[in-house]
Parts: sequence; C-alpha cells; structure tokens
Amino acid sequence: YSGAFQQHVEVDAPKNILAFSAVFACVTIIASDIAKLEIDLTVEGDNGICEDAPATSPYWAVLRKPNHFQNRIKFIEQWIVSKLLYGNSYALKQRDGRGIVTDLYLLDPQRVKPLVAQDGGVYFQLSTDHLAGIAGSITVPASEIIHDMMVSLWHPLVGVSPIYACGMSATMGNRIQGNSTKFFNNMSRPSGMLTAPSAISDEVAGRLKKAWEENFGGANIGRIAVLGDGLAYMPMTIAAGDAQLIEQLKWTVEDVARCFHVPLFKLSAETGRQAGTLSLEALNQVYYTDCLQALIEALELCLSEGLALPSGYAVELDLDGLLRMDTAARYAAKGVAVKDGWMKPDEARASED
Repeated sequence: YSGAFQQHVEVDAPKNILAFSAVFACVTIIASDIAKLEIDLTVEGDNGICEDAPATSPYWAVLRKPNHFQNRIKFIEQWIVSKLLYGNSYALKQRDGRGIVTDLYLLDPQRVKPLVAQDGGVYFQLSTDHLAGIAGSITVPASEIIHDMMVSLWHPLVGVSPIYACGMSATMGNRIQGNSTKFFNNMSRPSGMLTAPSAISDEVAGRLKKAWEENFGGANIGRIAVLGDGLAYMPMTIAAGDAQLIEQLKWTVEDVARCFHVPLFKLSAETGRQAGTLSLEALNQVYYTDCLQALIEALELCLSEGLALPSGYAVELDLDGLLRMDTAARYAAKGVAVKDGWMKPDEARASED
C-alpha cells in the first residue's frame, strides 16, 4: 500500500549513532571544551568576594584527582559524554574516616536504576562495576551518588538525551553515507535490471541473473557485456541529484546541531566563514550561552552540593579558557580597566602572564 516502505524504520543505538560525524563532533566538542576548563574551589571572604580556598583544604584532593585511574580532564569529559549520550551521569562517592569525599567513580548510566521508596526516599540500584569497587548488584541511598541529568521530560529522576530528538536524523545520515559507500564500492555504477522484449520463464530469468552476477558483479564490475535477443540493462538507483543527497545530508547535520544546541560555525568551515563578521569573543559568547552554560552551571552545582562543601565554599570552572577575546580587544579592555582605576597595572600584566 502507499507509504508501506516507510514503516518499521528503526533508529540506530547510541553507540552506532556516534558513527555519524555530526553527533560525534557535537558530543566531543562540548565534552572537551568543558573538560579543559580549570576547576577552582572558592570560598567567600568577609568582604563578600570569592577567592581560592586554602591549598590545605581537604576538599581540593578529589577535584585535582577524582579517582585512581582518571585525571580531572578525562573525568569531566566522561561525565559530559555520559550526560549527552544517555541523559544522565552518575558518580559514586567514596569517603574517608571523616566523611569527606575523596574519590568519585563515574558509573555506566545503562546499569544504574533510580528507585523511589514509599516515603519518597531516593535510592539507586547499581550493577557490578569493578573500577568503582562494586562486586555485585547493590542499592545505595541518594546521598552516596551525584546525579547530573539533562532535561527531565517525564520523570524528575530521568534525564533525556538530545539523541531522543535527533536520533532519526543521525540514523538517516548514517544510511545516506552507507548507501554512498556501497555505491562507490560498486565503481559508482548503480544497480539495475535486465529486461527482455517478450515474456521469459522463471528458469531463464534465474539463469540470466546468475550469469550476470557472476560475470559482471563484484570484482568483475566494469567488464564489457554483450547482450542478445533484445536484452537491455536498465539502472534502478535514483541519481544523487534527484534524491537531493547533499541537501538531505546537510539537513541531518543541522538537525543534530540544533538538538545539541551547538552553533553551526563550530561544525562547518563554510558556516564559520559566513559568521566571520562577528568577533571571536562574540562567537564564543554565543556558543557559551546557547550550548555550554547550562551544562557548566549544572556541573558546578552538582559538585558543590555532592561534595557537601561548608557554607561559603563552591566549585567553579574557570571560563578564561573558553571566553577568550582576540589580543587587540583584550588589551584595549584591560587598558580601560587600568585607566578607570578598578584594575591595577600589575594585575593586568599578570593576567597576560
């Protein structure tokens, strides 16, 4: 029936969806840009101004080295990747005798199950994870898990990945590229059919099909075929132009970027040139505001609350590694700051190393 060929279309699994370059690019760009930011432990002074916490603070250790096999960059990178791909990141706490968190172990989100007791208490069921020291299935209270999640569309304990919205586009992009690969593996020659001017028996049709595939398929593509008895070869593949192949592939990239909130200039050189009228500072500000800010703020809050920091303490990511102005604009801004008296000359010099 009309439209039947469109039924039962399955979306690729997250692992396979990552094979689509736009998804891979969005996930790795976001994760690596956040992971490269320095983690600061700050404390509010008597004057209300936040400054770095003392180096002797016991809360520094887990921020500098989250666990025995990851540095802070790989830890944050995995945290963000898990959140983007599965909608949730779970970090299991390990405490010392004082009750202070000394290690954080990121868990496989597919092997963690949130549980809600009748009294409203929240627990998490964890499966075996030898890196985290979990020998079998256990249930732990929410106080021992840091749970960071994407937007919770249906349940307050379950975040939803952007892949929910762009999975079909990513699958479509994979199919387009897969079909193109097969086409070019076939020496850029389309599939087709042999036609005869009159009716032929099934036996003859089968013999012709077998002979054609053996003599002109696979490694024999490109050989010269000599046809008789009015036989003719008709290609069946739709031309790339007719299928609007490039336009469709471009649309899938745009749709994936839209769901991850990544500006197109981060993925496409052509779009980047079109955005060339904006300064580097303005472009980075757009990227930060639209894409990274919510993820960074959530990460800071999850760590600050999850580590049970004392009053006045907070975890903050240093945005200087991201929101960098061009040299001329930076010097001009600091020149004005020194001139107007709210920055000392040596402070401006120190900030430029």
